[in-house]
Amino acid sequence: MNTIQHIALVGNPNCGKTSLFNQLTGARQKVANYAGVTVERKEGFLTLASGRHVRILDLPGAYSLDATSPDEAVTRAVCLGELAGEALPDLLVCVIDATNLRLHLRFALEIRRLGRPMVIALNMMDDARRRGIQIDVAKLSHALGVPVIETVAVKRHGAADLLKAFENQIPRAPLIAEDAEQNDIHAQVRALLAETVVMPRTTDQRDDALDAVLLHPVFGLAILATLMFFVFQAVFTWAAPFMDGIGYTVAAVSDWTTSFLADGMLKSLLKDGIFAGLGTVLTFLPQILILFFFILMLEESGYLPRAAFLLDRLMFGAGLTGRAFIPLLSSFACAIPGIMATRSISDPRDRLTTIMVAPLMTCSARLPVYALLISAFIPVKTVWGLFNLQGLVLFALYFGGIISALLVALVMKRFRRDQSDHALLMELPSYRLPSWRSVGIGLYERATIFIKRVGGIILSLIVILWFLAYFPQPPAGATLPPIDYSFAGQIGHVIAPIFAPIGFTWEICIALIPGLAAREVVVAALGTVYALSGNEDAVSHQLGSLIAGQWSLPTALSLLAWFIFAPQCLATMATVRRETGSWKYVGIMALYLFSLAYGASLITYHVAEALL
Repeated sequence: MNTIQHIALVGNPNCGKTSLFNQLTGARQKVANYAGVTVERKEGFLTLASGRHVRILDLPGAYSLDATSPDEAVTRAVCLGELAGEALPDLLVCVIDATNLRLHLRFALEIRRLGRPMVIALNMMDDARRRGIQIDVAKLSHALGVPVIETVAVKRHGAADLLKAFENQIPRAPLIAEDAEQNDIHAQVRALLAETVVMPRTTDQRDDALDAVLLHPVFGLAILATLMFFVFQAVFTWAAPFMDGIGYTVAAVSDWTTSFLADGMLKSLLKDGIFAGLGTVLTFLPQILILFFFILMLEESGYLPRAAFLLDRLMFGAGLTGRAFIPLLSSFACAIPGIMATRSISDPRDRLTTIMVAPLMTCSARLPVYALLISAFIPVKTVWGLFNLQGLVLFALYFGGIISALLVALVMKRFRRDQSDHALLMELPSYRLPSWRSVGIGLYERATIFIKRVGGIILSLIVILWFLAYFPQPPAGATLPPIDYSFAGQIGHVIAPIFAPIGFTWEICIALIPGLAAREVVVAALGTVYALSGNEDAVSHQLGSLIAGQWSLPTALSLLAWFIFAPQCLATMATVRRETGSWKYVGIMALYLFSLAYGASLITYHVAEALL
């Protein structure tokens, strides 16, 4: 037996595996994709009490080694040592939910059949004890032939015994005899439960009481709508002081840094390009983190699958299923993970429909644009004595995206030939208090991803846009702002007639171009364009006030309507190509999104002009 160097965590979805991974590795983890596929790869490191360093993989959740999805295929390949570039793990830690052994022991028995060194982490033991579930751990370990260790992944020292086990040599799981191998795995689970577990009732009394309200067809939907409404109110109300702080800090750093430089190209690049662009985008980090805080809390509490169940009937009427809810909710963060999450939808027809409408969910990249326009054009006031008007507008924009997705799905349902029904079958985990540690790590990961985008692709695009907006310099005797004579100015004036019917100025047209790479760049691009238009001081302090003085309200409303449907970023299109295997669907998506965006903006602009 060799010393343990590589460990892989495996288990069913909702077993607490990722919480255990966070408990073991903390922030010492890296997130990437496996080579050749878009399945997320989470790798972390820990140092044992003996000083030995151990690498840990958090494998995608799986219900069986008979893979039915790309995620399960990766888990199977890693466990068998068949994945190119990934070493065979020295130890498999199978995480199972102690409150749902009937389901989770099936996968543990499959893992045991591999005959690899194995430990079972009997997770959520605190919930099991609270429900009066008695598990004879020693007898269960003896029956399985592998170590069984109790864990509470959400508690600070809930994995202490597991860490001690990593210090020791773990034997291989016993190989199953030929006649036993042929036994029904469900019968084996029933025998194990009868021998080692005493369960007062099959379901949790607390879960049943909460579900009676939260899954009620009327009260449940009302609570869900209220919850979502509260989230969008909080995004605007709570983030304001933090946004102001970031804005003033970036402006102060910009002023101080460029005060040592003489006027010229370098000073313009730093002040008008980098600080004006990046500073504007960074301002919206608090709103993104507040939105993700609520999404992570709902996910950790076990409420999200119930929201999917609640919405199944409504979504089915529009040609979707409740299984589409979580991919669509993920699309509020970014359409790319949302589209990738559709792999959990087994029906190809439902999966394709979900992929096609996922970009209509308002991703976090649109939030900076919404926030900028709402702050500039919607007054800060309280309506009906309770609600923030800006928050109401933001909620309406998100709601507009959801309604649009349902309508597009309904149209797709009418056009397709297969009208058969599909039942929704999904596991509802027990309610539990969210782990602050997991929520904190999730927010850290989200902030890191956003800042990396700001420092990577967004910075690159800002520098390119600055170059296009700075060169060539205006001729002698020029009377217009320098940007009018630049490459960007010329491009903007060429395409401006196309967007003039919907009220867009040529400055907006310029900003839309880099927005094809990442939509939050639109805000940074506006900052750069207006800074090079002779308004650098105004931009450095408040871009919103500047555009409020130069744009009409119909133009601002038209741009808001545009971004409900805005044609997707190139990365999303590439993901759709990879997931569908066809450029045809990429073309259909780009065409229908552009048509909807242009049509909605055209109607909004002219109706607003007629009424205002």
